[in-house]
Amino acid sequence: MKNNLSNIKKAIKYLNNNECVGIPTETVYGLAANAYSDKGTLKIFKLKKRPKKNPLIVHYYNLNDLKKDCLISLKFLKLYKKFCPGPISFVLKLKRNSRISNNVTNNKKTIAVRFPRHQLTRRLLKVLKYPLAAPSANLSRKISPVSKKDVVDEFGKKIKFILDGGRSKIGVESTIVSLINKPKILRLGGIERNKINKFLINKNKKKYKIKNIVVPGQGKVHYSPEIPIRLNIKNPKKYEAFMLIKKRKISKKNFFYLSKKKNLKEAAKNLYKTLRIIKKNKFKSIAVEKIPNIGFGETINDRLIRASK
Repeated sequence: MKNNLSNIKKAIKYLNNNECVGIPTETVYGLAANAYSDKGTLKIFKLKKRPKKNPLIVHYYNLNDLKKDCLISLKFLKLYKKFCPGPISFVLKLKRNSRISNNVTNNKKTIAVRFPRHQLTRRLLKVLKYPLAAPSANLSRKISPVSKKDVVDEFGKKIKFILDGGRSKIGVESTIVSLINKPKILRLGGIERNKINKFLINKNKKKYKIKNIVVPGQGKVHYSPEIPIRLNIKNPKKYEAFMLIKKRKISKKNFFYLSKKKNLKEAAKNLYKTLRIIKKNKFKSIAVEKIPNIGFGETINDRLIRASK
């Protein structure tokens, strides 16, 4: 407890000085800065080598904090009461007097927000006088980090401080729901589509064409291990890493299992960790067996399709 308090104080010190800090969430680790600070948020883009047109998700402690910056609707409150805090983000309209940096929104009048569940980050947000802009703590388009070590591997000493909260429990980014006009799911993630659809008037089955990047994770190329990936493979080539959804009776050195018994939630949690292990083992390509496109399988397939381009 004392160690956590000491680390939170360190994080606050750096954040107050417009530095970036690594923070744990239940989804993946984030690269955080004061969302009201032009200087702090600009450092996020520089560290990640992220295009400025790609907006950031802002993390809040509670509704009272959010109301300072955003317009609240009944549709939002319904989803908030069911899923927050948790792995879901919402696209909302900004208030005219919001202090959110234009760097965060790419000068748009909307913003993506969420309320993380991880207790250490919640304690941090509770004592801060501003929300945190925090995309995943990795270089743009690369594999998202699920531990402090992953963040260190990405940035080394370029980040002043990382708040260590252990391994992320969910292991993939938040589901993003737009509540601008008709509600729609913009990015699959830590909450399955069918669970969210129960609370939406129009059921989200189709994919929406992306004209402009409104939220993170909409780029055609994303989550890449920088290794060629082949999908829906039954028999891998001898030199390929083979990613499997469940353990087989006969195992080989190039077999990498996402779960023991075809558990899609477990598989999603292990996806980024497994991609990093394969990369560290210096395989030249990755073959992936067919992943059922239901529940968390949809999220896994979304990430692998973007990573394979």
